[in-house]
Amino acid sequence: MRAVALGLACVTVSASAAFAAEADEDAPAKPAVPNIYLDLRTSYATIPAGTLGLGFGTTSLSAAFQALAARRSTTLPNGLPAAKSIAVDLPLTVDVTDRVSLYGGVSGSTTDIGGGWSSFDITSWNIGVQADLYQQNGGKIPTITLQSTLTQSVPNEQGMTNSLNNILEFDYALDEDETRGWLAGMQYTTATIASPFASIRPNTILYAGGYYQWPSNWKFTGRVGMQSFGGAQLAGRTFAESFTQPILRLDLDRMDDNDNRLFGITALIAWTPKPSYQLTLRTPLYAVRN
Repeated sequence: MRAVALGLACVTVSASAAFAAEADEDAPAKPAVPNIYLDLRTSYATIPAGTLGLGFGTTSLSAAFQALAARRSTTLPNGLPAAKSIAVDLPLTVDVTDRVSLYGGVSGSTTDIGGGWSSFDITSWNIGVQADLYQQNGGKIPTITLQSTLTQSVPNEQGMTNSLNNILEFDYALDEDETRGWLAGMQYTTATIASPFASIRPNTILYAGGYYQWPSNWKFTGRVGMQSFGGAQLAGRTFAESFTQPILRLDLDRMDDNDNRLFGITALIAWTPKPSYQLTLRTPLYAVRN
């Protein structure tokens, strides 16, 4: 959506009015409606024993830990088991302007913690905003983007989790078309569990990277950084140890001529401290695409 508030001063000189009309004809047409799409994301992840599903873009705890927190420690004498998870995220996204996007939706998942796959259920909902606080536009100061996402697990009962994920990223483009450049940023995630028996400390990621977009509109982005997690406790026992370990994320996206994503694939490796792997497919479903 390109919401532009224009105030036009009325003039009485006919020559000035004619010139303004010519300028309007030469100006590029603005879209009447915003981009509106379902940003469908399908992920497969492996989570080592004794840890949580953490990494870039994580906005909530893993579905497995939510279930474990609700059941407390009575059935978990050996701590968090290794898990595999398939998740589907369905955030409805509206690009309010070329600088601000709003989104909200639900996520569902199925998890295997050693006894077979669970039924696929809706496990959380989320709302969020992404905004360019400053745009480079050919200047020397990089584009500064802030993304904040609030996520709550479902159902709303003891053991539910709330998390707030904030990402601050600096994007320094090396050319006018912004097809190549450098990235740097920080992600900070806090979470609370609705249980007097469980607690989780914040997760922080500091990273750097870069991107390159070919004339064919394929775009590659790489990020590498360090992730620091404060650990989690359940019933007075440590079920997820604290750690500070490397993390790597690689993205390959197919864009159109207006930089709308048509398809994307993301590979993530996070040492937690054992390696955790995640593969995500992004297939946006557009209702309106400008």
